[in-house]
Amino acid sequence: MCIRDRLKARRSFLENVWRGLKSAPPSAIFGMTVITIYMIFALFAPLLAPYGEAEIFDLSYAPWDEQFRFGTDQLGRDILSRLIYGARNTVGIALVTTLLAFLIGGGLGIAAAIRHHTWIDNLLSRSVDVLMAIPSLIFALILLSMFGANTINLIFIIAVLDSTRVYRIARAVSLNVVVMDYVEAAKLRGEKLPWILVREILPNIMPPLVAEFGLRFCFVFLTIAALSFLGVGIQPPTADWGSMVRETAGLIQFAEYDITAAMTPMLPAAAIALLTVAVNFVVDWFLHKTSGLKD
Repeated sequence: MCIRDRLKARRSFLENVWRGLKSAPPSAIFGMTVITIYMIFALFAPLLAPYGEAEIFDLSYAPWDEQFRFGTDQLGRDILSRLIYGARNTVGIALVTTLLAFLIGGGLGIAAAIRHHTWIDNLLSRSVDVLMAIPSLIFALILLSMFGANTINLIFIIAVLDSTRVYRIARAVSLNVVVMDYVEAAKLRGEKLPWILVREILPNIMPPLVAEFGLRFCFVFLTIAALSFLGVGIQPPTADWGSMVRETAGLIQFAEYDITAAMTPMLPAAAIALLTVAVNFVVDWFLHKTSGLKD
């Protein structure tokens, strides 16, 4: 392909993207705007935060003022700075965990669909059934207590537990594709399995998997925040929204005397809720768009 053809293809792709964004409903625009803002905070946290992530001042539970916009926590750390760094830590770890869950669950789900009704399919499906029968949060608490609450264990354990849900949907959508005539024709032509997977199966199962990625990211994000709130997720001094809610929860009792202090634990909770709502808005719009429905 020559340079002119590449530029034309790129221009056509950008035009399609712009056309899709123009037709997006207000809820999707809102969701994409929020996600973009969170990404900016996550990428440029050291530049945007007024203080360091774990910088301590001799002012524990300081009130909201010009120096500390949202006050300080029990150790004297700036709440605003930790909120900004929390975007990098909480969202970044959740994104890596979701990607790993899709790599494990999606790969195994497609393999099970290709080897349908064989011992591989039966073994994988029954193993997933066993894991899904155990509540994920309780199972994660047990495993983190056994192996230690560090970031590597947190990512791997949540990814494995969440990959069971990815496996189910990847297997289901792949089963509908592997029996299609064009897949059988590719087999009869003598095409190798990797070629069939990349050229025939993956392009036809991507829309539901992309939508599931957004929903799964929300569940992983909320699970990590819940585990951090319980003290077995992201460990201090790393800033994390779930642990920030726990650390500042005691300020609620001062609502009668200082309403801003009582609002401090609500800030990380609001950050969690806002991102979850934004991702759901975008996923909902994507599902309508790919299914051919109009808002």
